[in-house]
Amino acid sequence: MRQTRKILPMMLLTTLLVLKIPSNLYSQTVVQENSSEKLVATPKLDDATLENVVQYAIKNHPQIQQSLIDQRIVENTIKGKLADWYPQINFNYNLQHNFLVQTSIIGGNPVKLGVDNTSAAQFSLSQNLFNRDALLANRSQNDVRLQASQTTANAKINLAANVSKAFYAVLATKQQIKVTEGDIIRLQRSLKDAKNQYNAGTTDKIDYKRVSITLNNTLALKKSNEELLKARLQNLKSLMAYPENEELVIVYDTLQLDRDIVIDTLQQSDFTSRIEYKQLATLKNLREAELKYNKWSYLPSVSFNGAYNLNFLNNSFTDLYSRNYPNSFANITLSLPIFQGGKRKANINSAEWQLKRVDLDVKNLKLSVNTEYQQALATYKSNLAVFLSQKENMELAKEVYDLIQLQYRSGIKTYLEVITSETDLRTARINYYNSLYLVLSSKVDVQKSLGQLAY
Repeated sequence: MRQTRKILPMMLLTTLLVLKIPSNLYSQTVVQENSSEKLVATPKLDDATLENVVQYAIKNHPQIQQSLIDQRIVENTIKGKLADWYPQINFNYNLQHNFLVQTSIIGGNPVKLGVDNTSAAQFSLSQNLFNRDALLANRSQNDVRLQASQTTANAKINLAANVSKAFYAVLATKQQIKVTEGDIIRLQRSLKDAKNQYNAGTTDKIDYKRVSITLNNTLALKKSNEELLKARLQNLKSLMAYPENEELVIVYDTLQLDRDIVIDTLQQSDFTSRIEYKQLATLKNLREAELKYNKWSYLPSVSFNGAYNLNFLNNSFTDLYSRNYPNSFANITLSLPIFQGGKRKANINSAEWQLKRVDLDVKNLKLSVNTEYQQALATYKSNLAVFLSQKENMELAKEVYDLIQLQYRSGIKTYLEVITSETDLRTARINYYNSLYLVLSSKVDVQKSLGQLAY
């Protein structure tokens, strides 16, 4: 009971001191995991539209998964730093046997200072009242979380842009193959007609040999595009982290893609909408917190400490724990470094220069964003002009081919003119689809430069 009465005041004092600490220092904001950002890869994508392909890549690419893991690491690091504001409770135990007990001369007589066996147990408690490391963790925790999430967002934006371009490249190649397949069917039919005419004696062998040459070239072009398609599909799969053994059949609507090429070219670039600027803004906040942290080095650190010790002393080991000689204490410690050789001033100056450097990074970003936007816009306008001209050329080439084909069958035009018009039509169609996907790819660059890609 006597020991209990001694312990109670100690616990009460500890409780009162802990309660005086501001409650906001104990609060920890926990980032909830987004259920859509799971680290489990989808084995197969059935509806491979552009949007689904991009979302699949964002969900499964290792770089994005690493960024999400980094966010979790940051969150746990913050929790570990904020834990310093909580009371730190420890227990220590000691058991010691003295073979020779120290002897001292007191009043001319030798006296043993101690007993043969000692044992001690200590319950200790410490509480930070003011500590700049823990204070920095508390004030900068939201910015640290934001920095980690912005890094993930930047990785998603870059990945989405690259996946979109790879998607359009696959579409362009597939469309070229589709065009050559149609040409092959027509050329095979033309070759058959030319042979029949030659066998009937109405034409010589030049016509069907010309058809054979064109057909062979078209077959070779188709084979070349098929190999190119494999490489571009593999590149798209790689960006998506898609299983190599699974077939990826992309889905697209050519008419919808034709409508999607339009973008407002009168927009002005605003570098503050870019993820890079947001990252620099967060970095500036962290640099300002670091500057304050270094200025706090002139302030003292204050902590509360308390302990309750159980001491057991006896010459007989079997009776060691029969009697206890406890003691306890509580104190407040103030630690103030007076001179550190100019270290604190140097750290403050370094933090100030780091802050100024971030301001220059913002200015540099503003210049580079404007240049990037102007280049992307110029490329888009150039590709759009080419696309519109190629669209008109394709329509004209189709009209010319139909007319010459009709005239040839009527005996007015030679077959050489048919081959020429057919080559012009094939070239116009291939150029049309290539220009369509080029303008769509350049549109992605414009949207990225404007900060309009957000994932």
